[in-house]
Order: sequence, then structure tokens, then C-alpha cells
Amino acid sequence: MSASNTAGTAILGAGIFAKEAHLPALQTLGPLAPKLRAVYSRSEKTAREFAAQATTLLNATPDVYYDENPSFNLDTLLARPDISSVIVILPITQQPSIILKALAAGKHVLSEKPVAPDLASGAKLIAQYEAEYKPKGLVWRVAENFEAEPGYIAAGRAIAAGKIGKVTFFSSRTVNFMDKDSKWYNTPWRTVPDVSKCQSPRSDYQGGFLLDGGVHSAAALRVILPSAMTHLSGFASLNKEWLAPHDTINTIIKNADDSHGIYELSFAAPSPSRTSAGGGLVFTGADGWLQVQQTRVRDLIHNVEKPILRVTIKSATRDANGVLGPEKEEVIDEPMRGVELEQASFFAAIDGKDDGLGSPLGALKDVAVIQAALTSGGELIDLEKLTSQS
Repeated sequence: MSASNTAGTAILGAGIFAKEAHLPALQTLGPLAPKLRAVYSRSEKTAREFAAQATTLLNATPDVYYDENPSFNLDTLLARPDISSVIVILPITQQPSIILKALAAGKHVLSEKPVAPDLASGAKLIAQYEAEYKPKGLVWRVAENFEAEPGYIAAGRAIAAGKIGKVTFFSSRTVNFMDKDSKWYNTPWRTVPDVSKCQSPRSDYQGGFLLDGGVHSAAALRVILPSAMTHLSGFASLNKEWLAPHDTINTIIKNADDSHGIYELSFAAPSPSRTSAGGGLVFTGADGWLQVQQTRVRDLIHNVEKPILRVTIKSATRDANGVLGPEKEEVIDEPMRGVELEQASFFAAIDGKDDGLGSPLGALKDVAVIQAALTSGGELIDLEKLTSQS
């Protein structure tokens, strides 16, 4: 975004990810991001705490808005002419209505993933945006930081360049340990369900953590694979009752180019040590294989460890006589900075420089993978048909 632009932005939501990811990303972007002019949370306490952190990081004092005072509520914030965009980081079930409220107020919107709690509401939301708000020049993007991660993009480019030949099969395995004392579990919107939207405790949106976290790994596959995922068959289960309605999915996925692979995700590891056993992304091709793993390296300048995505490419081709040549290795390390880059892309799109990142339709395809995995029960599901009929 041009530094001369005086329009500001606002953050709607003051939870963990807003504090630990979005505020630091705005700090890193500096003059490339608009001024944070306001913050909103449902309670005054959390809104003021969030504003205080923003003041420290950004050297700016955003105004505070909350539901407890009609003079300083969300409607008042959205009526401000000096705020042209909002970043929505609210509970999954609340996001669609807030996105529409912001768009109706004439604001550009960057909303956290998933695009919606399910395919039907996501498709309806996209259709309304395309019909009513996109023609007015309003930008809506979905903040799926895995889509913006340089490591996943580098892996996709390496495969597209033919470094491992035609992809034949792949595996995506992620196992998380989620206990009751986790900061991610102990957020009010997770532990106290929205009774207006659920039939039983802890079922206010499909899949629980599987939807919230699973769209990340679905997005990574969407970025890396050279052809679209078209069919899925699998099973879902619940292994820890406090993670209802489901905490584990195991699936097989077929792609448009007839390659296929395994997609597994669980939040039910029995102990933390299980999370490091056999995880990550591996793509096998006719001439080699590629692996993407998250690891940490030490920043020697600041003497701290920072997360990176390490892409390891092993390739070997055969000569005219069919003799296998020596294996070559290439390693690409990319810092994890997806939130910063998705914000930068959003603000650039507002200025008319749209790189296509954060497409709501792309994010809807990620929800389709999770929804299909939760409902398959072993039956084969056509992902493209599932998405188009929603």
C-alpha cells in the first residue's frame, strides 16, 4: 500500500492469533500497511488490552470499540470514513455476518480462514460478495497464511519446473497434541459453544479443530500440487471427548492428473512426542521426490530461534540406456512469514495490484476437503461437484 494513503485499517477481534500474528505482521510491514486506527472486541477489557499491545508494537494508539457501549460498538467503528479496511479475526461462526456487515459499510475485508463454517454458507457468502460488493470495487480476501508461505510456494514451483518429474503420489500427515491446558483450547469460543448455532455442546461448527487447523494443510496441498484435488474417500473419528465432534481424519485423495495420495490430520496425539513421528509433506515423482518440513534455525543476529519451512528436493534421472544417474539434492530454506505476506497482498490489492492471493473461492476448496473428509464415511466424494453444488 502506498505510504501516502491516509486511509486507515481496523482489527476486529483481539484473540491469540490477532495478538501473536497479525499485530507483529503489521509491525513488520511498517509504512507498507495503513495506520491501525481502531480495534474491536466483544468486551472492553480485551479490546483495551489489545489496543495497549498495538500501541507498544506500532507506536500508534488505536481507538477502542466493544459491544458493551452503544457509542463505541462495531457499527460506530464501521461508520468511520477514515477507516477503509478491516481485518476480521473472530470466531468461525461469527465471521460471515461480520464480513457482510463490513462490506455493506463500504470497507475492504481481510478475513481469517476458514472462509466460512461450511460449504453452503461459504458459497452463499461468495455469491453475495460477487453480486453486490465486488462490482463496487470492494476487495475481500481470505487470510490463509499457508497459501502465502514462501516455502510452500517454492515447493510448488519446483514441482512445476519438473525437478521430480510427474508427481505420482504424495502424503500429508499432521498429528497435533491438544490437551485441555492448551492456550488454543482455552479460548471462550472453543470451550463455550454458540448455542444458537449448535445442537449439542462443542458442535457449533463441523469438525472442531479439524476445520480450523485442517484448512491450513489443505491449502498447502492446493499450492504445491500441480493439478487440482478432485476426489476423496476417508473416515473421521473422535478419540478425545473434549475435542468433539471429531479430532482425526484419514483420507485418500485423487487428483485431476490421476496422481493420488494420503491426507491425514489429527489433534488426538496421546503425548507431545507423537507429533514429530512421520509427519510433514512428501511428494514422489517419476524422477525424484520432494519433502517440506517445518523446523527452526537460529537467527545469529538476534540470537533467537525462528521457524522456517525446509524444502528438500532429491532428483535422479535415467540416461538413454535406462541407467539411473547420481541423485542430486537441493535444499531451500524459507522463513515462515505467511501472515505478513497475506496482509501485504491484501493492501496491495486495495491499491489495484491484485496478485490473486487469498481468493475466497480457493479458501472454499480448502473447506471442501475438510467437509468431505468429515462426511465421507468411506464413500468416494467428488470434490468439484461438492463445491459447485453448495
